[in-house]
Amino acid sequence: MTEHPTAASGSPFEAIRHATPDGWEYWSARDLLTILDYDSWQKFRKVVDRAELACLNSGENPTDHFIQTDKMVRLGSGATRRIADVHLSRYACYLVIQNADPAKEIVALGQTYFAVQTRRAEQADELAGLTEAQRRIYTRYQLADHNDALADTARAAGVISPTDFAVFQNAGYRALYNGESAADIHQRKGLDSKQHILDHMGSEELGANVFRATQAEAKIRREAIQGAAAATAVHAEVGRKVRGYIADLGGTMPEDLPTPAQSIQELEQAEQKRHRQGPQLGMFDDAT
Repeated sequence: MTEHPTAASGSPFEAIRHATPDGWEYWSARDLLTILDYDSWQKFRKVVDRAELACLNSGENPTDHFIQTDKMVRLGSGATRRIADVHLSRYACYLVIQNADPAKEIVALGQTYFAVQTRRAEQADELAGLTEAQRRIYTRYQLADHNDALADTARAAGVISPTDFAVFQNAGYRALYNGESAADIHQRKGLDSKQHILDHMGSEELGANVFRATQAEAKIRREAIQGAAAATAVHAEVGRKVRGYIADLGGTMPEDLPTPAQSIQELEQAEQKRHRQGPQLGMFDDAT
């Protein structure tokens, strides 16, 4: 197995990330070629070309994400030679990984890394103008939708009985929360029997669960997983990877995040009261 460089975070993809003085982050296609175990630039260039086409088809301008450049390399004789390279944005890397050889284990790792990176950036843009209370409400509704989709996909895969579904759901929680089940989380938060754990999470904790739910649902559906045991194993795998990524970033583990003083319901009541007291737009109002 090829050994790959790793950053302090533990990710080989983080180890090859570059940043310009003005803060633009990029990855060298030549570096990525090595990490992904491609043996020639010609083969890998075809992957990059497919990714550029996918970028164009998505409505993005490829020149914003794929910067054609070159670099000097030292040959065995001691001489130097100029070779072609491409500087890739985070989104470009995500597309390259999606078009790389899925049989490579490192490609699967890269798919997780850049999917999380891309989604985190999207969420940061979406939520930048919201208060923490508004982020919580917004993300809680997101999670409700994604949990419904996950439940539907799990049922289609064969998670039918209430017992099987409880095991399936707890597999994701246990993997993400270092062994804690939903009941354990409920108890740790000091909630009563009528209170739901998701209504007593901050936006960061809710976001981790959104990613767990979306990626588990997508993997079960994409790989046509069948059987309660197999679907449960996928949910656990995704939970572990999300937790691992949080660790790679140096983030706070979900079980260590504080429980907010107010529930989602209390925040919604406060929002409704604010709306009644003035004509200002709420976070979900349409300004057009």
